[in-house]
Amino acid sequence: MKDFRGTGVAMVTPFKADKSVDYFALEKLTEHLITGGVDYLVVQGTTGESATLTQSDKQDVLSAVIRKNAGRLPVVWGHGGNNTQALIEVFNEFDLTGVDAVLAASPYYNKPTQAGIIAHYNAYADASPKPVILYNVPGRTSSNMLAETTLALADHKNIIAVKEASGNLDQVGQIIKNKPSKFLVLSGDDPLIIPHMALGGDGIISVIANAFPNKFSSIAKSCFRGDYNEARKTHHLLIDFIYMLFAEGNPGGVKAACHILGLMENELRLPLVRVSDDLLQKLKTQINMINSAG
Repeated sequence: MKDFRGTGVAMVTPFKADKSVDYFALEKLTEHLITGGVDYLVVQGTTGESATLTQSDKQDVLSAVIRKNAGRLPVVWGHGGNNTQALIEVFNEFDLTGVDAVLAASPYYNKPTQAGIIAHYNAYADASPKPVILYNVPGRTSSNMLAETTLALADHKNIIAVKEASGNLDQVGQIIKNKPSKFLVLSGDDPLIIPHMALGGDGIISVIANAFPNKFSSIAKSCFRGDYNEARKTHHLLIDFIYMLFAEGNPGGVKAACHILGLMENELRLPLVRVSDDLLQKLKTQINMINSAG
């Protein structure tokens, strides 16, 4: 089984002006991340605008990243939703050759109980041909997976980790304290990587790493070495930029940043739109500052 400790990156999906997928830019981004030092790639999470990708888009984007990656890094495929049976059926339709794990957000909108969340993930993990990473993101699902719920799922033989984006460090700490040794706890919040890892976390699935893979992934590496002074130094360099990325929603901010860096066009699919001109200018200033810092 592949190791998902360290820094994974929730990849954006580049689009052309006509809103079709820009596969040239996708390959460019993939190489940027691999040579930038991240530990694994996450394709079609929320940051990848998976909600507005067709089934054909999803297969083609996943296949393009796998081809460009050429086995260099582990690949995680984002595959979540609020219809358990429909998710399971997709496993029989997709070519998952080259995929090392799947990331599944807790069901959104229909707001299941904790028992419903457990039943959903057990059915999903039983059917999945790949190891499963849970994803708790209450800000998008309107439903928090309690620590007890995550721990109840952590013993499933096909569930290997959780991406915790609740922002609740008490909850994170309870999971880390009581989890099985094989089970990884990954941060889903870029600003919280240092406290998360100080509690004993195993890394992060990051948004900012699309723009600055080398700098951001160095934070997790410093934490693993116990060099929190170095980790804080890099965190302080990036923290204002991180907050700007989310000021008008994700992935609008990071897509604008990637455009500024020459990686892709600044295009999103509706209902998402570009960030404001004011924020775009602020991002340009921050990027220049970060780059000048070396």
